[in-house]
Amino acid sequence: MDFKTALAGIAANMEEALSEVSLKPVMPEGAKDSPVVEAEGKVYVTFTGEGGTVRLEASGDRIALLSSDIGAEELKDGDLGQISLMLFDPETADERDIKSTAAEFSETLTEKYGKTKKFTAPQKKARQTVSKTAVKNGEAFYDANSFAVRLIGAFPELKLLYKHNCEENGEFMPEEFFTQGGTKVILDTIRVNDPQKMKRLFNILNDVYDNGVNSVQSLIAVSIFGELNNDQQLLANCVDYMSNDLCAVVIQVNKYLASSGGKTARMRLENPPKYKPKKEKKGGIMSKMLGLEPDPGSDINTYR
Repeated sequence: MDFKTALAGIAANMEEALSEVSLKPVMPEGAKDSPVVEAEGKVYVTFTGEGGTVRLEASGDRIALLSSDIGAEELKDGDLGQISLMLFDPETADERDIKSTAAEFSETLTEKYGKTKKFTAPQKKARQTVSKTAVKNGEAFYDANSFAVRLIGAFPELKLLYKHNCEENGEFMPEEFFTQGGTKVILDTIRVNDPQKMKRLFNILNDVYDNGVNSVQSLIAVSIFGELNNDQQLLANCVDYMSNDLCAVVIQVNKYLASSGGKTARMRLENPPKYKPKKEKKGGIMSKMLGLEPDPGSDINTYR
């Protein structure tokens, strides 16, 4: 799949919402069948009506929903403002991803503009995520929010939980998100052990762990994989899909939590303290475990 195909599919699935706010696609000059435009490294489709303009725009590994109270013919650079953003990898995306993205954008349109039919872009900035391109270029590292958004791409059922989490707290609270459902989805996938789903899941987990900030590494290795409870079968399900770095730490974390010295740590995992954003924690469970200096090679081979 490419972005032109993806945007055409998303637009088709947004037809009802677009109609509700009286928006129609703008056909580019010379086009006969599709309103999707590919130019200057971006792919986009524009919709306009009496109240203004809305655009779906794809680049890199993201699709943004943009809006303006200016008509399409009068638009200038900078007139469109971002009102929603979704990670979207066309190389791995399928029909489920298209429908999930379309549903998110449709909900944004109907919630914000369904009654007023005004399309002025709000001043509030959309929640930012770290792109795979930025990570690959060494410009950034994955954080917890970017991790959650990537998971939603693979498990759209988490979208509503993510939305409620952000709305109720005013920002994304990762510990609550994973405790209330995110971890369960991951563990259920590991239990079923379907090769295709496991590969898709661990492509995300490996990338985020290997290129994530310390807090998101701790979230994955301790808060999520600590819930395997040192179950040998579940660990065996995982090791062939995990990167070497993640595998070594996950095995050691599970061994530690199963030991007598890990009882206190287990209690903390089951009753996590309220997440405090933008405050770096000193020490903690993760650093204590890593201080045990495991022998990754021998442990990993035990499961393989």
